[in-house]
Amino acid sequence: MFTSLKKINIKNRMLLGYVVPAAIYLGLPGLVYATTSQVFNTLEEVERLEAAIRETNNMSIGTEQMVGGLRGYLINKNQQFLNDFKTGADLARQSAKAVEPLIKAPEQRARVAKMLALVNEYYEGSNEIISLLQRNQTTEALAIFNTGKYTKIVNEFVELNHKFLELELEQIKKDTQKTKQSISFLVSALIIGSLLLLLIGAVIFWLISSGIARTIDRAISSIASSSTQIAATVEEQERMASQQAASVNQTTTTMDELGASSRATAQQIETAATQAMQALNLAGGGTKAVEQTLEAMATLKVKVQDMQGQIMQLSEQTDRIGNISIVVSELANQTNMLALNAAVEAVRAGEHGKGFGVVASEIRKLADRSKKSASQINLLVADIQRAINSTVMVTDEGTKTVESGVYIAKETAEAFAGVANAINNVVLSSQQISLNAKQQAIAIEQVVEAMNSLNQAAAQTACGISQTKVGTQKLNEAALDLKAVM
Repeated sequence: MFTSLKKINIKNRMLLGYVVPAAIYLGLPGLVYATTSQVFNTLEEVERLEAAIRETNNMSIGTEQMVGGLRGYLINKNQQFLNDFKTGADLARQSAKAVEPLIKAPEQRARVAKMLALVNEYYEGSNEIISLLQRNQTTEALAIFNTGKYTKIVNEFVELNHKFLELELEQIKKDTQKTKQSISFLVSALIIGSLLLLLIGAVIFWLISSGIARTIDRAISSIASSSTQIAATVEEQERMASQQAASVNQTTTTMDELGASSRATAQQIETAATQAMQALNLAGGGTKAVEQTLEAMATLKVKVQDMQGQIMQLSEQTDRIGNISIVVSELANQTNMLALNAAVEAVRAGEHGKGFGVVASEIRKLADRSKKSASQINLLVADIQRAINSTVMVTDEGTKTVESGVYIAKETAEAFAGVANAINNVVLSSQQISLNAKQQAIAIEQVVEAMNSLNQAAAQTACGISQTKVGTQKLNEAALDLKAVM
C-alpha cells in the first residue's frame, strides 16, 4: 500500500492529504446526525408509550371510581356516589378514546377495545341495579350484584390492564436500551474517528514531506544539468537571431520595391479600365441609334403595308366602276335599239307618230352620248388600274427594301451588342485585375509591416536571449545554492 502511495505525485498527495481527513471529518457529523435522529425517534416513541400508559391509568382510575360509586350507592344510596359512578364511567370512556390513536400494536388495540367493552358492560348492568335501588328494590339489586358477574368483569379488566401496562413498559425498556446503545456507538465512533484522523494525517504528512524532499532533490539535479545545455543553446540562438535580423532587412527592401511596382501596375490598369468604359458608353450609344432605326423601319413597314391595303381597296373599287360602266354601255345599246324600233313604229303611225318619233330620236342621241361617256369612263378606269398596278409594284419593292433595312439594322444591333459585351468583359477583367493589383499592393504593404515587426521581434529576441543567458547563469547558481542547503 505504501509503495502505491509513493508512486503518487506531490499534487495528488497534497490533495489526498486534504480530501481523506475532510471526508472523515464530514462523515462524523453525518454519523452524529443519523444517531441523534435515531435517538430522537426512540425518545418520541417512549413519549408516545408513556402517554398511552397515562391514558390507560386514567381509564383504570375511572373504572375504579365507577365501581366504587356503584358499591357506595348500593350501601347507603347517597347521590354523591351515583355522581362518582357516572364521572368514573365518563373518564374511562374518554381515556379509552384518547389512548386509541397512541397505540400501534394490533394486540394492544384489541386489549383496549376489550377493556372499553367491559367498562360499557359494567356500566349498563350497573344502571339496572341503580334503577332497582331507586325503586326501593334493594333485595333484588343485591341479588344481581352478588351473582359474581360484575366481580368477574372487574377482574378481567384488571388483568387486561396489567397485561397492557406490562407490554408497554417492556417496549419502553427496549427503546431505552436501544437509545443507550446508539449513544455508546456514537461516542465510540467519535473516538475512533478522531484517532483515525490523527493517524491518517501523520501518514499523509510523512508521505508529502518525503515526496517533496525527493522531488526537490531531483529538480535541483535536473536544473543543474540543464542549465549548461540551455546556456549553449542560448548562444547558438543568439547567433541565429542576428542572421535572421539581416535576412529580414534584405527581404523588407525587396518587398518595398515590389510594392511600388504593384502600385504602378494598378494605376495603369485603372487607366485601361477607364478607356474601356468610354468605349462601352460609345457602343451603348450606337446600339441605341440602331434600336431607334429599327423602330423607324418597323413604323415605315407598317405604313407601307397600310398603303398597300388601301391601294388594293382602290383597285377593287375601280374594277367595280369598270363593271358599272360596261352595264351603262350595254343599257345605252339596248336603249338605242329600243329608240330605233320606236322610230320605225312612229313612221308607220304616220302623222300620229311624229311626236313619238321626235322623242325616239332624242332618246337615241342620249343613248349614243351615254355610250361615249361609258367608253371614256372605261378608258379612265383602265388608266387608273394601270397606275394602281404600278403603285402596288412600287409598294412591294418598298416593303422588301424596308425588310432588308430591318434585317441589316438587326445585324448591326447584334454586332453592337457583341462589341458591348466584349468591351464589358474587358472592363470587368480590367476592374478585377485592378482590384487584384490593389489587394496585392495592400498585401505587400502588410508583408512589409510584418517584416518590420519581425525585424523588431528579432531584435527583441536577441535582447531576450541575452537576458535568458544571464538568467540561466543565475538559475545555475541558485540550484547549486539550494543543493548545498538540502
